[in-house]
This record gives sequence, structure tokens and C-alpha cells, in this order.
Amino acid sequence: MTFCVGIKVNEGIVALADTRIVRGSEQVNKKKLAEFQHAGQALFTMTSGLRSVRDKTLTYVDETLRGEDVVRDRLYQFANLFGDQLRRVKEEDGPSLAATNHTFNMHAIIGGRLTADESPQLFYVYPEGNWVEVAVDSPYFVIGRTYYGKPILDRLLTSQTPLLEAIALALLAFDATCTSVTDVDYPIDLAVLGNNDMSPRFQRFSEADLAGTISHWTRALADSVHALPMDWALPLLNNNSTY
Repeated sequence: MTFCVGIKVNEGIVALADTRIVRGSEQVNKKKLAEFQHAGQALFTMTSGLRSVRDKTLTYVDETLRGEDVVRDRLYQFANLFGDQLRRVKEEDGPSLAATNHTFNMHAIIGGRLTADESPQLFYVYPEGNWVEVAVDSPYFVIGRTYYGKPILDRLLTSQTPLLEAIALALLAFDATCTSVTDVDYPIDLAVLGNNDMSPRFQRFSEADLAGTISHWTRALADSVHALPMDWALPLLNNNSTY
């Protein structure tokens, strides 16, 4: 399975993707955060779903970019290109996948900033090839294993969240997910694009790299539970309780 999250706050955008791929009893690591270069600018895509559909779509996108003279200066135009190539793959491979009971289920998050974009942009592309843009009142997209990290993001993330804290919340959403499932895991790939930058910064982190941060978070959670005001629950306990 997959965990990918894209966040847009007032100071910029953050993308985080895990690398775990499960094929039957085999577990391998594959990059899910892909970088593209266009018109001298960098942008990224993250995908969930069948790996074959992902690889073919990205190959077609890259081939189209290399084989045409069109310069796209807005990121939504790249999202349109991506959607067109995704529909092309669905037309070619959809029937054979359906014949073997495989669902054409690729979802994508696209982020970056091209020359005419006033600020970093973030889009969600559906398997049908259509897209939506991130909203101020809902400043993130999650694909893959979507359930486990959402409570952290829904409680703590707003468009006013500082960019550094948005990176932290992306990590904590990933941590909540990989704690609960076995098909999402380290290493993780991160991309960060601030409002004053034209190209994202990419970096990979291992579990050892982030062990101190996750240990701190685990201790903070335990301390918070211990400090909760729980007088209302005391009548439910016996007289020997030391809570």
C-alpha cells in the first residue's frame, strides 16, 4: 500500500511519501515521490495504486514533455497533461486489468511552482484524470492509507500553520499510519517548497534519522495522557485506584 501526504500552508507546500511496496510475501522499497523538470523549474508527483499504471503514466508524461515545444507556465497545465496521460493509460490497460479483477485506481498529488504561478500550487488527480486544487479550509491531500493520519491533520493543521510545523505534522501523520499497518514504512521522501523558492528541496530520511523526533512525540503523548483531567471518571474505579 502507500502513504503520501501533500500540505499547503501560507508559507509554502510540503510533500511526504513512504517507500514500502508489498508484492505478495515480498517487501521492497520504491520511490513514490517523483521529480519532473519543466521550463527550468522543478515539480513533483506522488501516486498510489498499481505500480504498473504509475510507471506507465509517468513515462508518458516525461515522453510528452520531451517531445513537444509547448512551455507550460502554470502548474494546473501540467496537471492537465498528467490527467490526459492517465486517461491514455486507462484506455490502453483498463480492459485487461478489469479482466483480471484489478481496479484502475491510481490517485496522484502534484505540487510545485511554474514561472507564472504566484505561489506554490498543489493538486489532487483522480483515476479518471480530473483534478481539484487544495483549499484554504482543507489544506492537505492524503492518498493510499488515508485513515490513520487524518485525525492529527484535522485537529492541528490549518492554512496558518508555519511551514516547519507542517513538516512535523506530515511526519506525525506518517508515523500514525506506519504504527498501525505493515505495508507503509521507512525510508520516507520529503519535498518542501517555500513561497520564496522556485524549486522544491528533496531529501530522503531513514527511520534512524528521525528516531529522536518520534521518541520525543511518543513521550509527549504518554505525558499528556497522564496529565489529563480525569476526575469525572473516578466514580467508575474502585477505591484503591491511584490514578
